[in-house]
Amino acid sequence: MPELKRHKRGGIYFEDFAIGAVIEHGLTRTVTQMDNMLFSNLTLNPQPLHIDAHFCATETEWGKPLMNSLFTLGLMIGISVNDTTLGTTIGNLGMTDVTFPAPLFEGDTVNVTTEIVAKRESRSRPDAGIVEFQHRAYKQDGTLVAQCRRQAFMRKHPAPTTTVAV
Repeated sequence: MPELKRHKRGGIYFEDFAIGAVIEHGLTRTVTQMDNMLFSNLTLNPQPLHIDAHFCATETEWGKPLMNSLFTLGLMIGISVNDTTLGTTIGNLGMTDVTFPAPLFEGDTVNVTTEIVAKRESRSRPDAGIVEFQHRAYKQDGTLVAQCRRQAFMRKHPAPTTTVAV
């Protein structure tokens, strides 16, 4: 299989995404109480399920704070960026089918896979296309903790430049 011509930052261009390919991302991340507190406070989310250990210990089935699900979603997509879209995405178009099938707690380590599920040429931009990703996040024991489908507007390879001799 030929080597991909990646963007200088590492992203893959639209033409080079292969439907059905699965990328196992090398980056992993252990999530912390500080992640949960900062994210919840930065987003003005006062849910005690994320920020109040006593509440969680006495009033929830989990007995400890759950990681904020939007932090988990952002982390899952963020882990995928280096291997897929760094420098080649024009923008996210949407996320669908977001689920959190199992809880994530501080101290868990997250790893992510991305499957390329679809792609199509842009109808309005000849220099771009739309790629649909299926991201899946797992914790250290292999339990699926998050997944989503993401549609991204992706750059095509730049047109070759020609020089004119004078």
